[in-house]
This record gives sequence, structure tokens and C-alpha cells, in this order.
Amino acid sequence: MTIIATFEFPDTTRDQYEEAVDRLTGGAGLNAPSDWPVRGLVVHVAGPIPEGGWHVTDVWESREAFEHFAAVLMPILQEVGIPTAPPLIREVQYVVR
Repeated sequence: MTIIATFEFPDTTRDQYEEAVDRLTGGAGLNAPSDWPVRGLVVHVAGPIPEGGWHVTDVWESREAFEHFAAVLMPILQEVGIPTAPPLIREVQYVVR
């Protein structure tokens, strides 16, 4: 089942976010879901939080795809100094593309 994963990263800068993306994509940047190092990403949205920090919401084809991605992501977040906390994960009934 499709899931949505929402992350809140307090005290995280745009530079830290972009460094994490560069490491995830081998420096290619994020131009399409196929640029992520694992399959299954439907959409990725990210931006600053008004109180300071960074917000990320991803839609994944399945919880398994997300968990595979998380195994790659978490060490990278630690390397670039982004505080890690478990995301809020919810099942999705409908995805309109």
C-alpha cells in the first residue's frame, strides 16, 4: 500500500538538506523520482519551516520501498548533522498523478 512519510528537521539548514540530497544522488541532484538511490518514490516535497528547520514529505509506493530508502538515508543525515527523528508515516488511499 502507498504511504506518505513526513519529516520535520528542526535546526536544519537548506545547505544541510542539499548536502544530503547530493550524497543520496551522487551529486546529480533531484530532478525526478528516478534520481533517488532506491525505487519506489512517487513524489518528494521539501522546504523551510517558519520556526526554523526543514520539512520533507515523501509519497512512496510501499512501506517496504520507504524502509529500504530509510536504511540509505539515516546514515547520510547523521553525516551531515541533520537531527534524526522517526517520520510520521500514514497509509494513503488515493494518489492522483
